[in-house]
Amino acid sequence: MHSRVITRKSASNLALAFLLLPRAKRDAMSALYAFCREVDDVTDNESAPVEKRREQLAAWRADIRRACAGETPQFTVNRELQPVIRKYRLLFPLFDELLKGCEMDFDIKRYDNFEELEAYCYRVASVVGLLSIEIFDYQNPACRDYAVYLGKALQLTNILRDVKTDAGRGRIYLPLDELKKFGVTPDEILDHKYSDRFAQLAAAVAERAKIFYRRARQTLPVEDRRGMVAAELMGSVYWRLLQKLEQQQFNVFGLKPTRLNKAQKTMLVLQAWLRLAFGAGTPNYGMP
Repeated sequence: MHSRVITRKSASNLALAFLLLPRAKRDAMSALYAFCREVDDVTDNESAPVEKRREQLAAWRADIRRACAGETPQFTVNRELQPVIRKYRLLFPLFDELLKGCEMDFDIKRYDNFEELEAYCYRVASVVGLLSIEIFDYQNPACRDYAVYLGKALQLTNILRDVKTDAGRGRIYLPLDELKKFGVTPDEILDHKYSDRFAQLAAAVAERAKIFYRRARQTLPVEDRRGMVAAELMGSVYWRLLQKLEQQQFNVFGLKPTRLNKAQKTMLVLQAWLRLAFGAGTPNYGMP
């Protein structure tokens, strides 16, 4: 299965979360993840001109539209995803929103405020959550709000971790009005200059992320906690990553990006499994 190979090679935190799913759902999520990985790779392929990448994303949009309409997709990933689309009734407008989020990276290198940034986070992260919960299965419609909140929390954490990488692409996701508030210039970020002012700026963005972690924690319906175990593991992993960033005072300009090591991830997987096995109550992220 081509999608499974893509998922294994990625070694991402999202792929890690699939370990807690039954085989059928794991394969379904691998197919969805492979689509997300492929379109993200198109977006970030700096070796290709922007117009070429626009054409490639347009081809992905047309092909996933075919898959959702019951027609025959051209791309292998979409052919593997089509049975998942059919079984779980995944809707084209959500895939379209995700692709619009990818396209934002071609046109927008700066965000004026949190409102604009959160619209981006919704498209590239919350939408993936909304697709995923259909595969996980849920009973309470409040799970949709949960997916939106958790997606924004995870993406803001990603943004804090990847400031240096994004700056290398000329992108600054941290809102410009927050930069101004803390006296940080865009050139300082593009030049990878760490300062106490930057640490304060990053801490303010982290507080925004924590709001969404708390909202996700509070919104997840009790009856759907077992079904959302993979999403909950994601929440735990990224919450721990946010804590690690805080511990290093958000100095993200070193040689390597901040990550959790294998032992830390293994412990979080074990904790999530134990919570699933023994029916533990509240999520272990978003605590005061």
